Amino acid sequence: MKLFFDQLFDYNYFCNKKLIDYCLGLDTVPEKSSRLFSHVLNAHHIWNARLCKERPKYEVFQIHEVGNWHDIHYENQRCSFDITSNTQDFEKRIDYENSKGRLFTNTVQDILFHIINHSTHHRGQIAMDFRLNDIEPLGMDYIFYKR
Repeated sequence: MKLFFDQLFDYNYFCNKKLIDYCLGLDTVPEKSSRLFSHVLNAHHIWNARLCKERPKYEVFQIHEVGNWHDIHYENQRCSFDITSNTQDFEKRIDYENSKGRLFTNTVQDILFHIINHSTHHRGQIAMDFRLNDIEPLGMDYIFYKR
């Protein structure tokens, strides 16, 4: 299970880094894309914090400057690898509160997979927003990464 999640987080890191570098080269990042990617970074951070039983530093929809994306992304990745490296039981159930204060319980593996899936979902939305703003989106399918 550890190897599986390490591979998925490596793919996630690759895609996010590629998107960050691309956005840094644009004259202007569309506002919606900036909001979506800030949300991706925030959500990843918040889920890591829940798994580590820590208080998150970021709000769910907090906006970050494009120039700060790389550092937040790197820290998210580092923390996720720490989690996968130190998890003995991926079926362990974690209690947490959502952003509205409701209590939920999920397994570590469900939460880790959610982080990856959530990021992929929003990168797809960013690709659509790029097209709407006449910006060529990046190809970030998993199979392209594995080639």
